[in-house]
Order: sequence, then structure tokens, then C-alpha cells
Amino acid sequence: MQYWLMKSEPDDVSIDGLAARPGQTVPWYGVRNYQARNFMRDGMRVGDGVLFYHSGCAEPGIAGIARVASTAYPDATQFDPANKYFDPKATPETPRWMHVDVAFVRKTRLLGLSELRSHPELENMRVLARGNRLSITPVAPAEWRFIVGQLLGATDLVN
Repeated sequence: MQYWLMKSEPDDVSIDGLAARPGQTVPWYGVRNYQARNFMRDGMRVGDGVLFYHSGCAEPGIAGIARVASTAYPDATQFDPANKYFDPKATPETPRWMHVDVAFVRKTRLLGLSELRSHPELENMRVLARGNRLSITPVAPAEWRFIVGQLLGATDLVN
């Protein structure tokens, strides 16, 4: 099993919004960064753990826990000229952008950036690296265990 941090703007999809969706799943659409796409396409497997991170808001931080619920498949928004994520170079035969479905596990208290930065156990966490703007980053197993087990007290989710 691998672990990931996935950022979403709460105005688009929040942890509460995910919990309220039919089936409590959402396609992680709109990723237009090749490295983040490659993480979904090549690295993610069904069942992988996800730290659901709210970004672009007053209080960014980890807001919940989710899991990868599908293998990667083409992001349909790339083919829709009316969609803000449209890519004129993408075709159904040769899609450029992939995504996975993400499923709700539980909402947590908000773990903000300042709290994450205050723990030496997380000093190498990619989301905390200066200049990091990726919407998806891998999370080391030790970081997952510390965040989920120690900071969030969700010991049943620590593998």
C-alpha cells in the first residue's frame, strides 16, 4: 500500500462534499500537471491511503482521510470544449490526462500547515517543501503513521 496527499479547493470538492456525494466517491478531475498525472496513472492503486487536503482557502490543511477507489482512467473534462479543463490536444484515442476516483473514509480535525511544520517527524514531507505546488504528492509510510495514528488518533487506519 502507498499513501498520497491530494489537494482540493473546498469550493470545488471539500471533505464534506465528498461525504455527501452518491457512493461517497469523486473522480479527481482537472489535474493538469504531468507529474501529478503520472502519480495517478503509474503509482496509485485501489486501496491506497489519501490525506484529503483543503487548499486555496483561508485555512489550508488536511481535512480528512480517503482512499483510492479506482485505477486511472481518462479525465472526460479534457474532451469538453465548454469545460475549463478542456485540452484541444487530447483525443479519446490518445488522452493526455488521467484521473482516479477517491472515496471518503472519514472527516478529521483540520491539520494546518503550521501544525504539520511543528513536527520534526514531518520535516521531509513534500507538501511542506518550499515552492511545492503539486496537487498530489506521495506520503512516506512513516509520515502516514505519524499523521493518521499520532496526530489524528485514527489508529485503526494505520497499516
